Amino acid sequence: MSDDMREFLVQTFSFLPAELIVLLISAMPILELRGGIVVAHQLGLSYFEALLYGVIGNILPIIPILLLFQPVSTWMLRFDVYQRFYHWLYDRTMKKSDNVEKFGALGLILFTAVPLPTTGAYSACLAAILFFIPLQSAFLAILAGIVIAGFGVTSVMYAIF
Repeated sequence: MSDDMREFLVQTFSFLPAELIVLLISAMPILELRGGIVVAHQLGLSYFEALLYGVIGNILPIIPILLLFQPVSTWMLRFDVYQRFYHWLYDRTMKKSDNVEKFGALGLILFTAVPLPTTGAYSACLAAILFFIPLQSAFLAILAGIVIAGFGVTSVMYAIF
């Protein structure tokens, strides 16, 4: 996450408690847990607080996405703009999801846990939907991946900086 974006988010949400800022940033697409933990460190939260609020924030959107993406997407596909977005998102997710296709729910853990760009809870939810992984299995796998990524990112962030 760029310094400008991080600074903008912290200033925009400065009226909120630090814990809530970390929750909100961790729940945002693209930034997710990785961005929330960096901000938590900058705001002076402890290792445990950064991990806890980062993980909780990243977990919040999982169930709504798993439940609502397919019906909302089906309805939205009647619009050309959304069709282009959907096909771009579909292609991008399929390129990154070899392990998910091969290993199912276990692949979702790896997909979510590896802290690389375009891998995370949001992309894992989409992969779970595309590969018809049952809701409960998908949720538990993505949750496990978030926790693993949380420990990894927090440990690196607090050990190095």
